[in-house]
Amino acid sequence: MNKLQKKYQYCFIAILCIFFYTINVIIGSEPVKGKKIIVVIDPGHGGKDSGAIGRKAKEKDIVLSISLKLGEYIKNNFPDVEIIYTRTTDVFIPLHKRAEIANSNNADLFISIHANSNKNPKPQGTETFAMGLHKTKGNLEVAQKENSVIVFEEDYTTKYKGYDPNSSESYIIFSLMQNIYLDQSLNFASLVQEQFRERTKRIDRGVKQAGFLVLWNTTMPSVLIEAGFISNSEEEKFLMSDIGQDYIASAIFRAFKEYKTLIDENEKAVNNMVENQSLIQNNDTINKKEITKDSIIFKIQITSSSKPIPVDSSYFKGLENVQEQKLNDVYKYTVYEENDFKEIKKLQKSIRKLFPDAFIISFKNGEKINVKEAIKISAN
Repeated sequence: MNKLQKKYQYCFIAILCIFFYTINVIIGSEPVKGKKIIVVIDPGHGGKDSGAIGRKAKEKDIVLSISLKLGEYIKNNFPDVEIIYTRTTDVFIPLHKRAEIANSNNADLFISIHANSNKNPKPQGTETFAMGLHKTKGNLEVAQKENSVIVFEEDYTTKYKGYDPNSSESYIIFSLMQNIYLDQSLNFASLVQEQFRERTKRIDRGVKQAGFLVLWNTTMPSVLIEAGFISNSEEEKFLMSDIGQDYIASAIFRAFKEYKTLIDENEKAVNNMVENQSLIQNNDTINKKEITKDSIIFKIQITSSSKPIPVDSSYFKGLENVQEQKLNDVYKYTVYEENDFKEIKKLQKSIRKLFPDAFIISFKNGEKINVKEAIKISAN
């Protein structure tokens, strides 16, 4: 080996050292303690279903590698989080089975990872989807592409109620599709896209909604991540590289870390306020106030939908006085009105037997406000 070759070898080793040191700093070496939760990571496609195919790469291989890296980042930094994969090898898993894996394990978060493609080789960048109606032709096309894998399944027309992945008319099955985890899913999706944009410097194609079958039956916050376009030669090289996969996985990890921190902090703050007798008076001595528009009101949100749901629908499982509110093209449905946070907290426990993800919201003078602020005001 001559001096020039040695020089290049030393430079390469130095670059690798700097890279892995940077990744370690970005991710953090100290394990983070917190509430035990279950995360299901779903590498898209697999086995006889290759997914999108680039010049050199197959989607199924790229997303499996990213998914395994993501799982390791979470395990190493959150020992209290249980990671479950829908697949860890090159095998075919039907879409409905992926949701079943998450549901049967009572998962708290479902992350499905994919790679995008386009007939035009120019598009590039990342986008993250939550379940919902496709508001643009582009969203519909992405959903159709990812849903088309059901043709590999036996008797798919029965399993998916006559759904045809190649027919836009078939998407009428989503016309009243509600997702009670929509807010949480969109929140996590936003955190993912922020990390892609700010930390890994990927082109941000935004947070979107579309009718993905893999998200259809999940009973927890769920997202589908398109990590980039393998139809774009430069992005394909990035996604095939170990460094590129590390950056994608670490970006999703950082989003998860922030998402979990927000959940833990909110849970802790609410519990502290419930226990703090200086803020919440004993329910036996408090005088019930007449509920008026000028009062602080607590309600329980049970679901949200991109399409209106009749308040007398059987979906609400016999609950009376269901109220509908439209906000930013999303219909939100609530039950109960209470001035007393302690009382609404009790009602939330009973409602969660019917709607496990039901959560408390609050209003002042008819305007939605932060729950913490509402508790303080109502205690005075």
